[in-house]
Amino acid sequence: MIDVTDATFEQDVLVRSEQVPVVVDLWAPWCGPCRTLGPILEKVVEAKAGSVELVKVNVDENPRISGTFQVQSIPAVFALKDRQVVDGFIGALPEPQVAEFVDRLAPVPSEAETLVIAGDEASLRRALELQPDHPGAVVALARLLVEGDPTEALRLLARIPETPEARQVAAEARLAAQQIEVPADGVDVLLDSLLAKVKNDEEARQEYLDLLETLGADDPRTARYRKALAARLF
Repeated sequence: MIDVTDATFEQDVLVRSEQVPVVVDLWAPWCGPCRTLGPILEKVVEAKAGSVELVKVNVDENPRISGTFQVQSIPAVFALKDRQVVDGFIGALPEPQVAEFVDRLAPVPSEAETLVIAGDEASLRRALELQPDHPGAVVALARLLVEGDPTEALRLLARIPETPEARQVAAEARLAAQQIEVPADGVDVLLDSLLAKVKNDEEARQEYLDLLETLGADDPRTARYRKALAARLF
């Protein structure tokens, strides 16, 4: 649960509603029914384990949001999906009715999705029996297999379209399959040694790229070494 302001409404509510249903609770500190409803909403949404999100808006401090929803009395609750209001209610409803309201927003997970949430190897394999190309199951199982069976991890990842997460796990699996060991001086030393070979040695180039993938986009070395690679190749 987060507090949303006029300044953050676009990102925290509209944009976020493109990924997951967002429940907007419009309230004020002086509103007694708001203080009753707030904890109920928090409890019910928390039970959905991320399939629905809750945000709160203090109407006294954020008049633009209040105007957007044309709020005339509070508490007022609205649900948004894909930037559109899809449901709502006014007043402090009892918990069963609030739960029913939230249940309408959260799709019932499939058996495969439930198994993916469990996250152990047996559950993930069963999920893939039910849905062989389930992206979450493929990536999660491949990650578990990187150290023990990187070849199987790579075969699994070939089932799904490339994503940043799948690309990183594939890089880890290729390095594990080659038993690449990072020297004590760190990955920088290994990258520097490979840089001299990348232009004419395809295996060295792939190893170099895989090491960068395992560093991740947020590591400042990634951009530096990608630039060095481009300079060598072009």
